[in-house]
Amino acid sequence: MFQFLIFGVLFLVFLTISKGAVIVPQQMRYVVERLGQYQGTLDAGFHILIPYVDKVRYRHSIKEQVLDIPEQICITSDNVQVGVDGIVYVRVIDAQAASYGIDDYTFGIVQLAQTTLRSEIGKIELDKTFEARANINANVVAEVDKAAEAWGVKVLRYEIKNITPPSEVITAMEKQMKAEREKRAAILASEGQRDAAINNAEGEKQRQIKESEASMMSQINTAKGEAEAILEVARATAEGLRMVGTALQSDGGKLAMELRIAEQYLPQLGRIAEKSNTVVLPANLTDVGGIVAMARGMFKGQ
Repeated sequence: MFQFLIFGVLFLVFLTISKGAVIVPQQMRYVVERLGQYQGTLDAGFHILIPYVDKVRYRHSIKEQVLDIPEQICITSDNVQVGVDGIVYVRVIDAQAASYGIDDYTFGIVQLAQTTLRSEIGKIELDKTFEARANINANVVAEVDKAAEAWGVKVLRYEIKNITPPSEVITAMEKQMKAEREKRAAILASEGQRDAAINNAEGEKQRQIKESEASMMSQINTAKGEAEAILEVARATAEGLRMVGTALQSDGGKLAMELRIAEQYLPQLGRIAEKSNTVVLPANLTDVGGIVAMARGMFKGQ
């Protein structure tokens, strides 16, 4: 009997010590109540409490927590129903407020996030919901964080996971996107054709300019060549006349000239007769000597 008593006392002592010694893990906060009233918050480490008087009532993790926001139906400003879900990141910064400020802060944050999300989606049209995600997320964080501050919880960020329009709306959006792609393709093709036409016109313009310049240079060169040829002919003619004049001044030059005139006179008369049936002949046709004398007189008069 005495042994059982000793065993009972030892068990009671062990139980008392175990209730008084508390070890708080890292990144945890324990809220202690003394006789039903808030006594304090225990940080990480070893702590001694008054057995049967002090009691750990709440245990909170101060690590960042991820809360899933279930999908809900939201109505946009153009009266289209879309299913939207998301996730919110929170962290407890005040264990006392998280214990006594609200019964369940996770439930409250989820409900408040859903309510705020419906309000934000209702302000915009369906086409802008996808591009306005960043603004929606920021507005939800701002609104939920205001309420969660009294609960000792900090709302770090909110992210929309999915925006799911009705199937008929998705079909219409796909058709619209296809039409936009075809429109952009047509615009790009037309711009390409326009650029090609401009390039071709510019090339044709440059070609005509080059051809006109080449033609001008060719005409200039031809004119220069013809002018040089005329000058050369004139120089040759002048030189020939000088040589004839010099020959006439020499011995026998005049006699040679008379003979040359007589030689050319008669064949020319023959050619005239061949070309026409009616020929007017000079009266002194047979007087070759007179013709030569006339030519001599012309030269003497010069």
